Amino acid sequence: TNKVKYVARAAHAFHALHRLDVARELSKRRADAPLPCYVEVNVGGEQSKSGLAPEALGPFLEEVRTLPGLRLEGLMTLPPPTEDLEQARGYFRQLRELARAQGLTGLSMGTTHDFELAIEEGASIVRVGTAIFGERS
Repeated sequence: TNKVKYVARAAHAFHALHRLDVARELSKRRADAPLPCYVEVNVGGEQSKSGLAPEALGPFLEEVRTLPGLRLEGLMTLPPPTEDLEQARGYFRQLRELARAQGLTGLSMGTTHDFELAIEEGASIVRVGTAIFGERS
């Protein structure tokens, strides 16, 4: 929450919303058009990742929809890393179905490793930083 004032002022979109305190602060501090947001969902249930559990999504969205400074665009996930693309497909499909059930169309999912699969499952935004910048050291 200590960086919210910078994000609210300058961001084009926010792709990792998963806390109500952050959502409220972003909304309060957003001066111009509502900030497009993607809610992060931890579809893999990984302890090492942030994001909402799928069952917590509905109540969270109800609250966020009341905030005038935010505009819900869709959902975002980073599934557990796997070489099994069919397993990854299941996570992407789950996010797509969660979004559909909540009336959201935007899907931010997929990385350099699996973006083609994510697109097949409906991704509207992919993150391909490794393809552009190379592997991290």
